[in-house]
Amino acid sequence: QVQLVESGGGLVQAGGSLRLSCAASGRTFTVYGMGWFRQAPGKEREFVARISRNGGSAFYANSVKGRSTISKDNADTVFLQMNSLKPEDAAVYYCAAVKRAGVVTRERDYDYWGQGTQVTVSS
Repeated sequence: QVQLVESGGGLVQAGGSLRLSCAASGRTFTVYGMGWFRQAPGKEREFVARISRNGGSAFYANSVKGRSTISKDNADTVFLQMNSLKPEDAAVYYCAAVKRAGVVTRERDYDYWGQGTQVTVSS
C-alpha cells in the first residue's frame, strides 16, 4: 500500500500563487508515476498534471499548462506549483499514484489517492 497526504491548499486571490505538496509513504517503490487531479463542486474529477517517479517526465492538462509546474524531490514528495490562479481553478486537489508506466491521465487508472486539499480562489 501507498499512503498519500496532501497539504498546501488555502485561500488565494485571483492572480496569486499556491504550492501544493503530496507526501508519499509505504511501498512507494511500486509506483511509476504520481499525479494531481481536482474536483470542483458539481463537476467530475479532472486530471491536472502528472510526473514520473524519477521526475524526468511531466505532463499537464491544457487548462493549467504554462501556469503550473509539477515536480518531486528525492523523498517521494510531489509538488504542484500553481501561478496566475483563476477562480475556475478553485477545487479540491487530490494527489494520486499510479503503478503502470506511461502518461496516465484517467482517474480510474490511478491506484492510490490522498484525501484532498481545498484550493479557493477569490476574484
